[in-house]
Amino acid sequence: MPRDATREAAYALLSAVFERRRTLEDALNALPAMDARDRAAGHRLAAAVLRRAGTLDAVLEPYLKKAPPDQVRWVLRIGAAGLLLLDMPPHAAVGTAVALARTVGLTPFAGLVNAVLRKIATGGAALLEGLDSPRLDTPAWLWSSWGADARAIAEAHQREAPLDLTFAPGAALPEGGIVLPTGSVRFPAGTHVTDIPGFAEGRMWVQDAAAALPARLLAAQPGETVADLCAAPGGKTAQLAIAGAKVTAVEKDATRLARLSENLTRWGVEVALVQADILDWTPPALFDAVLLDAPCSATGTIRRHPDVPHLKRPRDIKMLSEQQDRMIAAAARMLKPGGRLIYSVCSLQPEEGAACLATSGLRPAPFAADAIPGFAEGISPGGFLQTHPGMWREAGGLDGFFAGRAVRS
Repeated sequence: MPRDATREAAYALLSAVFERRRTLEDALNALPAMDARDRAAGHRLAAAVLRRAGTLDAVLEPYLKKAPPDQVRWVLRIGAAGLLLLDMPPHAAVGTAVALARTVGLTPFAGLVNAVLRKIATGGAALLEGLDSPRLDTPAWLWSSWGADARAIAEAHQREAPLDLTFAPGAALPEGGIVLPTGSVRFPAGTHVTDIPGFAEGRMWVQDAAAALPARLLAAQPGETVADLCAAPGGKTAQLAIAGAKVTAVEKDATRLARLSENLTRWGVEVALVQADILDWTPPALFDAVLLDAPCSATGTIRRHPDVPHLKRPRDIKMLSEQQDRMIAAAARMLKPGGRLIYSVCSLQPEEGAACLATSGLRPAPFAADAIPGFAEGISPGGFLQTHPGMWREAGGLDGFFAGRAVRS
């Protein structure tokens, strides 16, 4: 068969993640110019492989006498994903995988790819029966760290996430959107945000329903001075500014700061922008409140970023939690006496949540059980925001987030 741009894009993305340990998003941005449809299809195929790699390997294993080179395994996974997960016609899935093997310099293995995938095509969906896919697709260290919620979380990771938007005040609700109990507007998975009326004009922005909650829990009041630390891409910044606060948005990375500025301009939101490392930055005046949405393992966003389980390791969590401790201490120094801190992370790891906030030296200020109207299950018995993808199963789930509040005495 002729070369297939979609499979070549998927292979390039998997190579970047597995071999060069780049994020899927960075790898996608680095792809050479190609037809937008091939690019999107390649991304979808690579994401399916990343999301279901354990299951795909379990299906392939009986047909492999010995472990193939990694690059061959990527080709086999791409072919198997097309057959079992994306409902490709068998002849196309097998043929394009064989052509891909030859294109990427794996011609000696083209016969193996052909033989194995033909057997997979013959077995079909029945090969998936009896497999514990949620467990197979989840690294053991993550599964054990999620405790009693592990299966619900892992099952949610097998489905593509819906598209959630935060709307500016007064923006009309487009057709197809469902207003969630927390106020976010949800569209089905696969919705192209650029097709939604009003998006290009800045009347809404992409923000998972859980990600919209920390800024709401900060409860900024008109005229209050608020710092949004690690602010890019700006969704929380916009929420705070729209509430009437005088916001200073701090971002270390110049590229991310430029993106933040561009987003805020499109949304019609004005804030003070500062490029600085918050560990070194001293504000000109102390703030009434600080929102710190800290860099983290992002294990709460695996539905949207299926590369995360393949890139993160247990040792990363310790390093990140130590960095978060330092950031919380820096944020605490920016508060007026009586000022409040909201610390949040899009992580499911306990080490990055309440354990970090406990080292802040600030006075804990737990959230009330009814802090989020319509979403009481999002507040833990300890008074923290604690969400995971297994929640709201029938409505499409939501990202995993932790948020806690503390006050400077």
